[in-house]
Amino acid sequence: MEKFYVTSAIPYVNARPHLGHALEFVQADVISRFHRQKGEDVLLLSGSDDNALKNVQAAEQAGVPVEQFVEENGQLFFELAQALGVHLDIFQRGTSKEHHSSSQKLWELCRKAGDIYKDSYEGLYCVGCEVFYVRGELNEKGECPEHPGKKLEKVSEENYFFRLSKYQKQLVELLEKDELRIIPESRKNEMLAFLREPLQDISISRSNERARNWGVPVPEDEGQRMYVWFDALNIYQSGIGFGSDEGKYKKWWPADVQVIGKGIARFHAVYWPAFLLSAGLPLPKVLFVHGYLTVEGKKMSKSVGNVVDPFELIERYGADALRYFLLREIPASEDGDYSREKFETRYNADLASGLGNLTARVLTLAEKNKMKVPKRVGDRLGSALRGAKEKLEQDLSEFQFGSALGAIWELITICDRYIEAKKPWEESEEQEEVIADLMFVLREIGDMLKPFLPETSERIVAQLKTGKGESLFPRIAS
Repeated sequence: MEKFYVTSAIPYVNARPHLGHALEFVQADVISRFHRQKGEDVLLLSGSDDNALKNVQAAEQAGVPVEQFVEENGQLFFELAQALGVHLDIFQRGTSKEHHSSSQKLWELCRKAGDIYKDSYEGLYCVGCEVFYVRGELNEKGECPEHPGKKLEKVSEENYFFRLSKYQKQLVELLEKDELRIIPESRKNEMLAFLREPLQDISISRSNERARNWGVPVPEDEGQRMYVWFDALNIYQSGIGFGSDEGKYKKWWPADVQVIGKGIARFHAVYWPAFLLSAGLPLPKVLFVHGYLTVEGKKMSKSVGNVVDPFELIERYGADALRYFLLREIPASEDGDYSREKFETRYNADLASGLGNLTARVLTLAEKNKMKVPKRVGDRLGSALRGAKEKLEQDLSEFQFGSALGAIWELITICDRYIEAKKPWEESEEQEEVIADLMFVLREIGDMLKPFLPETSERIVAQLKTGKGESLFPRIAS
């Protein structure tokens, strides 16, 4: 079978997961399930960035040992994936021995290429981004554009540096030729604009003192720990055997798709490929970059008090209802907004009155007339079904999740109109043929929903076999 390796970003575990993390987990899961459905050998990897300085500071504020802190929070991210029905094959921890040795191997490969050197540095550091900024990259108030209002740390110390500038021309060529393809095109253009400015070498370590002796030790230097992005990006490799299982690594690497948020595009489109080029390793094929999730028009923030807990939504509405909202309401590669009102409107209109109502109507007709799903569909609904499948395939190949779901819901609308036009509850010469067509298409809808709403897909198929079942999505009372 053809292999397909997809990753989500590796989240910091300095706090509990929020709704934005659920969005990325679900997007990556849809991609992996889509390729599994095509018969490919698929692996989906995520993990936890345990070694970030922000984790250390959060643990200190909580009065909890760092190791305990990252273990407990990392487990919450894994549990969120499970609660969402995400089929993770690997969840790689940044604290694992395999990851430490793997990252040290990557370091040695870059060092042997002559791309790591030691120097003194003074600059402004954003702990939230885990990155040094130069003045030209800050907002008009001199703040980090990703974390306005948070004070930057002025850091002066001796670190190891990576010769990022050496790879500027090569990186531009890779992106321009789509050898590393970035979707959407707007994010590719942003990265090319960044690469057309003079590229500075970057610090890839921090002192033990500043790191609180936490993180991956730099080989042959007991006084330094690896800069978080150097080791965290390597989770994509350490999780599939880089440095520990060469056969497994060669099977899966390079990644076919890496799903990331726009705020970390630079690290994945510039730093990561440069590290791999230096080490003589293959580059990932595609970066799919999604936008941010706001809440009632505002960025999620503890200080604002609008952080949405995805566990609460799953418990109240079910995992598939949340998956549907995130995939249909939130633009695949742009910013999108959540509100309780938007969620419940989508739920009632599309899930309860749309998919749920059609399923109930068809099952009632099938049970009353004691019919089973036929092996083929007539021309009346067949052309609509073929069109929906073609659009679904095309949209998913470009990660347009909302549009792909729209194709399925258009088919649901066509089925509803077909029922109203043919009135199959009334006896007629074509009654059985109409019901048979509806049953066939409903089963196909269930199959088309597998990547998006896996639990609902199984329930539809099971209910068609028995001819009866409970409501898929009970309407939410206003």
